[in-house]
Amino acid sequence: MRTVVVTIIGLLGLVASGRAAEVAFERQVLTERFEAEGCAVADFDKDGHADIAAGNGIWHGPDFARRTEYTPPRENPGGPAKTPYDPSRGYSNYFLSFAHDFDGDGWQDILVYDLPGEPALVFVNPQAKGGVWAKHALFDVADGESPGLLDVTGDGKPELFCQSSGPELGGRLGFAEIDWKSPLAKARFRPITPRSPENDKKYFRYTHGAGAGDVNGDGRVDILAKDGWFEQPASTPVDAIWPFHPGPFGPPDARGGAQMLVFDVDGDGKNDVVTSYDAHGYGLGWFRQEADGSFSEHRILGSKPEESPQGVCFSQPHALAAADIDGDGLTDVVTGKRRWAHGPKGDAEPNAAPVLYWLRLVRDGKGGATFEPHLIDEDSGVGTQVTVADLTGDGKPDIAVANKRGVFAFRQK
Repeated sequence: MRTVVVTIIGLLGLVASGRAAEVAFERQVLTERFEAEGCAVADFDKDGHADIAAGNGIWHGPDFARRTEYTPPRENPGGPAKTPYDPSRGYSNYFLSFAHDFDGDGWQDILVYDLPGEPALVFVNPQAKGGVWAKHALFDVADGESPGLLDVTGDGKPELFCQSSGPELGGRLGFAEIDWKSPLAKARFRPITPRSPENDKKYFRYTHGAGAGDVNGDGRVDILAKDGWFEQPASTPVDAIWPFHPGPFGPPDARGGAQMLVFDVDGDGKNDVVTSYDAHGYGLGWFRQEADGSFSEHRILGSKPEESPQGVCFSQPHALAAADIDGDGLTDVVTGKRRWAHGPKGDAEPNAAPVLYWLRLVRDGKGGATFEPHLIDEDSGVGTQVTVADLTGDGKPDIAVANKRGVFAFRQK
């Protein structure tokens, strides 16, 4: 494996202490092969160091020089059979990956979302025994391009955050609830929208834009789509249709973006929404929640530099993550350009530099807030997922990326 390390520094303005701060990242290329569109970070071998799982392999920390395979290679969807994944023609079976101890044995397992509409798979860690990890199809039809793993119901256990268009369900938003007494059995889908011809078209296999968070401050996790948000009822022991509150979170003609983030941007005590507008086009913004519960748009990135308050513009923001990158107590955003989402001739500016940015949240003390873009890299970008985690154990958030450009680790210095 060839690795290249470079250092990229983003100079910030004054922080609360009055001193200028710098955030520096070291870039390591784990591979330039197309392995996956997302990756998971955890200490899979319990040696005290974070590892990166992307595709069918694990790069073991702390230096990520050693790679092992936890499952055999799979064929290239959309490309020639029985070949490595072809970034110019095909896709990867590893759309997004998450780490969690599903069977409760103290070892981190791997959840893999295949292509939209395909099963969500759990690969069970064999502990120190090595070899192929046992594979279990936890949910058969996991739709949407931004699925996740998070606690929707508030019971302290995660659910599969996805939608489903299975033959019995139609196009419906919801989540798949895991039976934690039999965690590797089939998860049960919990729809929150009714079945209708309109929803069959709206919530389908490749729906873009999805999020979850407590929008109205009642302590319960709500679910978001590009058109608005769905309020979780006070009690959800049985399936129920969740009340809908219109947004929209983006221009009316936008197809929807990536992971929709929910947190208090301006410090007024109410949660706001940060989202990209078009995963294969342009646009990123945050939506301030007003006193009456409506939302007002504040543009972060536009389709042209002159339409962006900070003059930064790139296409295909297909992944977002929230984290306090600089340690100032405010939640920042990590995003970038997905390279060749539909090949070298598809979408907007497919061959422009696949950039990776972190957007620093700055409040003006008067109720206003802006996001300052800071370039991390120009030759990696994001996939359908960008993972923020501590790769070094120093308490600082680092970044792991897998996409059609390769697999990358960015350690914060």
